[in-house]
Amino acid sequence: MRRLAGLLVVPLLLLSTAACGDSGSDTKNGAPSITKGAKFGETPTLSKGSGTPPKELKVVTISEGDGPALKKGDVAQVNYLGQVWDGKEPFDQSFGKGKPFDVTIGAGQVIKGWDQGLEGKKVGSRLELVIPPELGYGEQGSGEKIKPNATLVFVVDIVKGTSIPPSATGKEVAQEDKDLPKVGTNTDGKEVAVTVPKDATPPAKLVSNYVLEGDGAVVKDTDNVVVKFNGKTWKDDKSFESTYATGQSVTWPMEQLSVKGLKEGLVGKKVGSRVLLVIPPDMGFGDKEQGTIPANSTLVFSLDILTVM
Repeated sequence: MRRLAGLLVVPLLLLSTAACGDSGSDTKNGAPSITKGAKFGETPTLSKGSGTPPKELKVVTISEGDGPALKKGDVAQVNYLGQVWDGKEPFDQSFGKGKPFDVTIGAGQVIKGWDQGLEGKKVGSRLELVIPPELGYGEQGSGEKIKPNATLVFVVDIVKGTSIPPSATGKEVAQEDKDLPKVGTNTDGKEVAVTVPKDATPPAKLVSNYVLEGDGAVVKDTDNVVVKFNGKTWKDDKSFESTYATGQSVTWPMEQLSVKGLKEGLVGKKVGSRVLLVIPPDMGFGDKEQGTIPANSTLVFSLDILTVM
C-alpha cells in the first residue's frame, strides 16, 4: 500500500519553485557559489556549476551554528534550495514558504545525500551539499527538471534539531474493555503488539484511549507530531504498516492529515503517551481501497506520541 507516512504531505522535492534567473557560472571549493542571500536565514541564489562536478558527496559548511550536532533518529527542521549542477534556477525550495521542512536523520525518508550530509552537522549551520547521482535520483531522475544522472546542489539551513525518544513512557492505564483490542505496554522501542478480539463487533464510533498516559503538552491541531505506530485492519487482525518494526518515527503535520480519525484521535492527547485508536470506516478510508487495506475497513492503531515540533 501507499505508506501512511506518504498519505499526507510533502515529499522533499516538489519541483514547484519559480525561476530565479541566470546567475552565471561560478564554482568555489568544489561547489557553485552563493551569489545572493549568503547568510543563514536569507533566501539564497546559486550560480551555475562549472567544470566537472565532484564524483563523491561534498559538504561545505558555509557557516557553523552553535547548536547540538544532528545524530541518527533526530528530527531536523530545515530550509533548503535545490538546483542541478548545470542549472540556472532552483527546482524546489522551502525558503520563503513560511515553514521549514522536517526530516528524520538516517531514516531513509529522503535521498541518501541528505541523510549522509546532514548527520553530524550542528543546528544553526548553513551547508551546501553537492550530491552525485548515486546519492540522489540516479539513472531515473525525477520529473522534468531533474534529468537522469543529475548532480544535485542544495543550500540547507538547519533551523532546529530534536532528539526523539524510542518509545512512549507514560503511566500504564488499565485496558478493561474485552471488546476492544489490547495493546502492548513495552517501552523498549521494539514492536508493540496489537491484538484484535475475535468475534467482537467493531465500534461504530471513534475510540481514542490511553494505554500509557504521558505528562507532556497536549497535541494541538496545528502541531507537527512525531509518532511511531502499528496499524491493523480489524477484520483480519493483520498489520498493514508498522514503524516500530523499522525503528523509525514519522512526522505528521496535523493540519495536513488526510485520515479524519487519526487527527481527531490525536488532538488533545498528551505527548509521551501510547494511544489505542479504533477508526471506523467513515473516519478512515471509507469505501476506497488503499493497497492492502480493503474498502470499508475499521482501522486499529497502537500509536506512540513521541514529541511535537
